[in-house]
Amino acid sequence: MAFTRRQAWPEGLMDDRGTPDVENSRADGQGREPAVAAGDELTTVLHRAVDRTAHRLRGVAAAVYLLTPGRQELRAAMIGGSPPSVLTLPGRMSLDSSYASARALACHGVAFLADPDPLAEPELNALAYPYTVASVPLEARGRCFGSLTVLRTENRGGYSDADGRRLARIGDRLAVLLSELQDRGVPVAPGHLPVLVPVFGTEPPAEEADPVVQGVPGVPGSAGMSLLYALQRLTDMLNRATAMEHVVGAAELCMRAPLGARALTLVSVTEGRLWVLGHSGDSSALVRDLHGTALHTGTPAARALRGRALFDPGGPGSRDGAGEGDCAAAYLPFAGSRHVEDVPMDEAAPVPGLCCLSFDGPRSFPPEERAVLTMMAGRLGGTVQRIELGAGRQALAEIMQKRLLPAVLADAPRLTTTTRYRPAQTGGGAGGDWYDLITMPDGRVVLVLGDVEGHTLESAAVMGQLRTAVVAYAAEGHGPAALLERTDRLLSRLGTELLATCCVVAVDTETGAAEVALAGHPAPLAQLPDGTVRRLWAPSNVPLGLHVRGLYGSREHTLPPGTVLVLYSDGLYEPDRDDVRARLDGFGPPAGTDLEHLADGLLGDAPGRRDDAALLLARYEGTDGDRPPRVARLHIHRRDLRAVREARRFVRERLRDWDLVDLADDLVLVTSELVTNALIHAGSDVDLRLRVSGDRVRLEVRDAGNDPPVPTAYSLTDEGSARAEHGRGLYLVDALAHTWNTSPSGRGKTVWLEMDIP
Repeated sequence: MAFTRRQAWPEGLMDDRGTPDVENSRADGQGREPAVAAGDELTTVLHRAVDRTAHRLRGVAAAVYLLTPGRQELRAAMIGGSPPSVLTLPGRMSLDSSYASARALACHGVAFLADPDPLAEPELNALAYPYTVASVPLEARGRCFGSLTVLRTENRGGYSDADGRRLARIGDRLAVLLSELQDRGVPVAPGHLPVLVPVFGTEPPAEEADPVVQGVPGVPGSAGMSLLYALQRLTDMLNRATAMEHVVGAAELCMRAPLGARALTLVSVTEGRLWVLGHSGDSSALVRDLHGTALHTGTPAARALRGRALFDPGGPGSRDGAGEGDCAAAYLPFAGSRHVEDVPMDEAAPVPGLCCLSFDGPRSFPPEERAVLTMMAGRLGGTVQRIELGAGRQALAEIMQKRLLPAVLADAPRLTTTTRYRPAQTGGGAGGDWYDLITMPDGRVVLVLGDVEGHTLESAAVMGQLRTAVVAYAAEGHGPAALLERTDRLLSRLGTELLATCCVVAVDTETGAAEVALAGHPAPLAQLPDGTVRRLWAPSNVPLGLHVRGLYGSREHTLPPGTVLVLYSDGLYEPDRDDVRARLDGFGPPAGTDLEHLADGLLGDAPGRRDDAALLLARYEGTDGDRPPRVARLHIHRRDLRAVREARRFVRERLRDWDLVDLADDLVLVTSELVTNALIHAGSDVDLRLRVSGDRVRLEVRDAGNDPPVPTAYSLTDEGSARAEHGRGLYLVDALAHTWNTSPSGRGKTVWLEMDIP
């Protein structure tokens, strides 16, 4: 049978009663079909087939799958129906897959979708895939072209024998037309993407639509398009999300608010337990029920992590509410829908987490809504995994950076020090800046600050190697210039193309002599006791790693007591101008009397975080007659149950030895609070240092935590009161100390305080 222009639809696609479907066949409103070009004949036939299939079988969508030229897989050639059902059909499938379209081809008969989830829970009235599917092969005259598939929403019931025969008749007629097209030389093959066409009249009835997300009555496709708009907006926002709060905000705008949910919670799985990533709405009860829950408990959330969404409509018969009676809830795994994967994925891959929604009362979850929610959960999962992977890499870089920096600077007689390290906001999260304090065999103290170029893990690795080399060469007794020469030769043998700059200052704390050597690094600054700032000039030399064999020069200076040395990296100033000296000069005298305040000021006034910044401050105290330095240190292991008592005893004994018993009670009480906070919140080893400087006693408590302690006031609410259980002791610190603060460093923080000596 040949087609002619403006020809009526072929008899082979008449309806089941043997007469043309006049109402549906008048494409131009005048009872005649529009002209059909030869190249569009396949599209026209397929369009008529999906339209007829969707209407005659009361489906929401229908599709024609055709074999590829190599007959290796099936691809969707045309999908017709209403949104969002048209987006739930896979675009391609292998011939041995479990899809009904492929099984119909394999068994040469009608095939239905069987739920592959053996953990199906019919009491929740929700299939893993919210559509029932039927498919028939397209076979005629000894040829096989593909399959014809129809989708119904699950609440319209399954397919009867009559439905199977009706679908088979439409499929047989389509196969005959495809065979005739092929005989006339028209290629019967799918494109790379299916053609999607609307089929009006296939939308679910108004009573099946959700009362919150609905379209305009009488406007076909309005409800489905509204759902797809939310899906598209969510996808767009998630593509730009770089932090978990962005993901929560997108889910709040596109999921919780449109559906009228009371609470939304995003949960991840780690080490066999659920952990809340973020939440919105009135979510305290939901967070309390989910956070830390073990997977073996059999809760709805744990069951959903098997890869199948669970929808609990609530009501008197509900067993799986969100812990609040008969309220509805939805548990959406981040796996998305595994029924619509065009490329087969590893079914054994664990589900990384889920999105939980809870509602104020019972509600229905129509199939179309469940389909979109499942797709949304898949979008959330991909973004959550991307952000968590980035956070994991960032954490790895930060851990590496921390481990390569000194945990605590060594104590040096007559030299008070403090440090700061601030990572760059851009780059790989790892930097090459480092600082150190080393004691040489001749008693001199070596201050080191270096910078390896780049912001990669290689930069951090090279930094660690250089720091180790500098420590080793200094311990052998080499002076600053010789130390740089040997380090340069070592870097040339490490097989890296990275360069490094370095500043080394060796201070004789008996005489105040300071020898400075540079390797392409800014010269250190010295703030004199009268507030004057000058640069300790030395030969600039060349950076380490240039493979230029030459001698490194140095220069010696004399430091009067009370001088503050400032060593810094280029992250503290703009590339075109080094203004650290001007900023230091702006503090004026006596800025060096409080190193912590000075360090915070210099780092706080630094430009944007385009580069990591390292800062090392050292105040030369000079000799104090014949009195030995009064410095003591205690190291506490993180699992030491007697640590707080030992810290109190240590402080009391040191103060007694230094004839400062009058401060013992207050300082012991403060020590107990700070050490307890460090052990509980940082979960790391704790270093306690006590020293006397001038007319003050200084206490330092160092741990590996990054978050500063925050005093917390009492609260009248349960949630606020729980948070306030921690942080109240800091009010004691604030009341008893002359001054106190917290100082971040590359390996955690130091909480310090000073008390006046009576």
